[in-house]
This record gives sequence, structure tokens and C-alpha cells, in this order.
Amino acid sequence: MADSDSRTLMLVGAINAFREHGIATTSLTEIVERSGAPRGSVYHYFPEGKGQLAGEAVAYFGRGVSAAISSMIAQSSPPEIIDAVVTIFRNSLVESDFTSSCPVAAAAVEGASTPAALTAAGESFTSWESLLTSFFWQQGQPSETAAQWATVVIASIEGATLMAKAQHTTAPLDRIGAHLKALVSAPS
Repeated sequence: MADSDSRTLMLVGAINAFREHGIATTSLTEIVERSGAPRGSVYHYFPEGKGQLAGEAVAYFGRGVSAAISSMIAQSSPPEIIDAVVTIFRNSLVESDFTSSCPVAAAAVEGASTPAALTAAGESFTSWESLLTSFFWQQGQPSETAAQWATVVIASIEGATLMAKAQHTTAPLDRIGAHLKALVSAPS
């Protein structure tokens, strides 16, 4: 296996563990087991240890979401974007029996214990907001409205995901999805 493949497997293993348990309670042993990499390889790829791994994993996930948003934006209307993002979060929760949520949110919540992950979370949220702000603006919204909508969309979906995980139901996501679709469908 190539070095880059092993490193990527470790990032993905970390992301999946963080989605289920958060960053602080996830051990390097669990990440190694999930990735299938030898334990010593953690410090080979991430010489600064778990903090570096957490920061890079959150950034990797954030870039993936940014790429997905960019792809959706190219071929979707505002309500379709909302529907697609809510569906991704809903499916993740249902497929994991409500054990998995967003590692970016986990990094934001646990910020003090993992500064690199907190920085990556902030950068991810900023990227997502920027992409959505630009999209809503291109759809004809005034720049301030576009920025407000982007923030409301991200904050609402992240919050609804946490509620859905805690309550073991997709109802919060379904309700917020319907509300957000109505918001972005309203005339300017």
C-alpha cells in the first residue's frame, strides 16, 4: 500500500471515530484499528500525535464537504441544495443507528482540547458559508441576505443533526429541511 493510501486510511478512520465518539474520547488505538495501519505509522504520518491527526482529519472532511457543495451548486436550485445536504446528514444518522454525526461539529464543541481541530472546524465552516453565500448571491439574493441564509442553513442543519442524534429521530432534520427550503424559495 502506498504511503498516501495509508495516510488517507488513517484520516478516514479518525473521521469515522470522531463522528461516533468525538475527538477527546477517541484513542489512537481505535483509529489504528479502523484504518488497518500499524500503530507506529501514526507517528510516521502525524509526528505531532493525535492533535495533528485530529486537525488534519477535520480539515480533510471539511474539504470533502466543500467539494460536495461545489458540485451540487453547479447543478441545483437553492431548495435542491437544502434537500441534498439534509439527505446526506439524515442518511448518515440512519445508517449509523444515530451514532454518527459531523466531525466538524465535534471539533467545534471540543475545541479547547484540540486546537488544530478547532482551527480546521472554523476554516471548514467558513468555506461552507462562503460557497453558499456565493451561490445564493448568484441566485439573485442581495449579498447580506445571501450571507445570512448561508449561516442559517449551516447552523440549522448542524444543530438539527445534533438534536436528531440525541433524540434518535430524523424529525429535527426533516423539520429544519422543510423550513429552510421554504426560506430559500421565498421571493427576494
